[in-house]
Amino acid sequence: MKRIKIPEKLFAYKGVLYFFVILLASHFFWKFTMIGDESDDVVTFLGMDLSAAFNVMSAHVANVVYEVLYFLGYEVALLPENVIAYANGVAVRIVWACSGFKQAYIFTVIIAFYYGPWLRKLWYIPAGLVIVYLYNIFRIAAIIALIENNPANFEFLHEGFFKYLYYGVIFLMWVLWEEKIRKIKSKPEKRSEIN
Repeated sequence: MKRIKIPEKLFAYKGVLYFFVILLASHFFWKFTMIGDESDDVVTFLGMDLSAAFNVMSAHVANVVYEVLYFLGYEVALLPENVIAYANGVAVRIVWACSGFKQAYIFTVIIAFYYGPWLRKLWYIPAGLVIVYLYNIFRIAAIIALIENNPANFEFLHEGFFKYLYYGVIFLMWVLWEEKIRKIKSKPEKRSEIN
């Protein structure tokens, strides 16, 4: 069997290409196996009902985002079905897709399938999941804060700016893994010279 040769010009980008291959593979695996409608609370994976986990996480995210916005001085209310609303009628419902599970899964798959020692992966993956979680809370809180007086911006902020920024954060965590964490070498032993 012949090995695939990477052209020399692309060799410098081998890691980035591998990152994007893993990212796309995990994204499409998710798209084809996780079935759920944005407007309902039923989520299945290959026919197994995972709704409970997603619904609990959606409620948790809604509560935390509400607390953050309230702490920052926004006059919002947390309504049933994970709806965060302003008095002017602008409201956002936190659905299962807002749980951050997809991005956590993608980050985990990227680091797990990328080069590097497993002992470092065992601490880097959980540390990265904390960053993914915190960014998700920031993302949703920022979207809700920014649409208070401009609800027409929701689509751009939700499906555009913050979505791609999310993947940018994951990419930067991979860069940190690639450039700093996985390549840490132990200190070389000092040799004693005999004259």
